[in-house]
Parts: sequence; C-alpha cells; structure tokens
Amino acid sequence: MGKGKFVAGGYYRAMLTLTLQADSYAIAQLPSSAPIPEWATHGSLTSITRTVDELSVVCAEAGIPDDVTREGRWRCLRVEGPLDLSLTGIMASLAGPLADAGISIFAISTYDTDYLLVRADALEQAIATLREAGHQVR
Repeated sequence: MGKGKFVAGGYYRAMLTLTLQADSYAIAQLPSSAPIPEWATHGSLTSITRTVDELSVVCAEAGIPDDVTREGRWRCLRVEGPLDLSLTGIMASLAGPLADAGISIFAISTYDTDYLLVRADALEQAIATLREAGHQVR
C-alpha cells in the first residue's frame, strides 16, 4: 500500500499507488426494475448498483447504447491493493486533495481496492494534485 502519516485532525493519511486504467468510462442510469444489461459486462471494470430509485452502471463508455442516460468521458485510477477492509482514511486521502483543487470524483470500492473516476478533462490536474499529496500515479 505504501507509507502514511498522521495529518491535522489526528487521522492517518495513506500514501497510495494508483494506476491509470486505459479505457474511457461512463456512468449510466437505468430504471430500478431494469435487468442488468449485457453491454455493461464487457471491459476491465463494471460496477452495478441497484437501489429503489435506479440501476446505476459504471462501465467502458464504448459499449453503451446511444439511448441510455449517461455521463461519459470519465477516466479511472485504480488504487493498488489489496487493501485491508479495516483501513481508514483511504478515500479521504484521495478525495480531500482533489476536492481542495475543485476536481469532482466518482468513487467505487470493491472488496480488494478502490477506484477513483475523474472527468477526462481534469485528468492531468488530478494526477498532479494526487502526486503533490504524496501519492504515486502510474
């Protein structure tokens, strides 16, 4: 995972290694009753969340049909893991500096690690900001 340090407020801030993923991603929205679409299951990352209000899908942008509601042109940074589920401050150490820089994120967590999506037009600024915060970005 890397080193870390204590910061203001007394919480532990992790120093992480992130890897930029190759694909361009989109966040799609379908009705809550919709079946999981076949197009969502291709690519290196798919995240599907169903609530009473919606079916939200994060996947490679290229495969999403034109008639699906979506926000596209997101790039993905994968935190090198696996990360222990008892760790605290992982997302805060990423989201905090990016929020301070005015960069919006869409975060996904899995059992092993975290993924951070940033808009493609903010990618260079996001990488520079994360490096300034002490993280490594490949």
